[in-house]
Amino acid sequence: MASEGELTQTGYIQHHLQNLVFGNHPENGWSIAHGSEEAAAMGFWAIHLDSMFWSIGLGLLFLWLFKKAADNATAGVPGKLQNFVELIVEFVDTNVRETFHGKSDVVAPLALTIFVWVFLMNLMDLIPVDWIPHASTLIGIPYMKIVPSTDVNVTLGLSFGVFALMIYYSLTIKGPVGFFKELAFQPFNSPNILVQALFVPINLLLEGVALIAKPISLALRLFGNMYAGELIFILIALLPWALQWTLSVPWALFHILVITLQAFIFMMLTIVYMSMSHEAH
Repeated sequence: MASEGELTQTGYIQHHLQNLVFGNHPENGWSIAHGSEEAAAMGFWAIHLDSMFWSIGLGLLFLWLFKKAADNATAGVPGKLQNFVELIVEFVDTNVRETFHGKSDVVAPLALTIFVWVFLMNLMDLIPVDWIPHASTLIGIPYMKIVPSTDVNVTLGLSFGVFALMIYYSLTIKGPVGFFKELAFQPFNSPNILVQALFVPINLLLEGVALIAKPISLALRLFGNMYAGELIFILIALLPWALQWTLSVPWALFHILVITLQAFIFMMLTIVYMSMSHEAH
């Protein structure tokens, strides 16, 4: 736990919150950062190797599990995996049918992918905070964050992907002129042409800010909740051994609700945004 090695409490927290960053350092060239200062010096184009590894790995796990269930699906007595997958698919499909009012073959698979993928990334937060980081240091890897959704780069990547689809379908369904009118002629409008001309820049500002805020709020909501949960687990690990088990078990049980709820919220907001993109005024 926190007593391992010679880390102080502050150093322990910083170590567990530091990503494994690979980038071009001004002095060391392309290398792995040893500390937050080196990571910051690498700039915007540095890559968080641990976030990439775990997020891609969990995505592949999701694809493998669901493909295995589909390949072994039977009309007879289903197995446990088939039951589990069918339950998730039915749950997502019900929410899509109730929320999405357009016609698209993409929204339901997108919602299913987001829900399961985000849930799996969140689920990594239940692994004891020292297990994998300590094992990584033994093989020479200085840092290892295993919860991708505690990395704002990952959550922003997901939300910007959703945002790109929002813009694409808005332009496809409504057309460029219709999409512009949607931004320019609400919330303020007037039958007087001159007055409406004065309202257009105000509407563009308000609707533009609201549009840009959607992916940012979507990303920060997931990141903030998961980052706070991870930080609490780290703080609990600094306590004496007896208190660790007294506090970590109840928090882990409560965190299961947080993990599931955050995946559900991300999925539902994605469905809502897709529905708004498919609706024409």
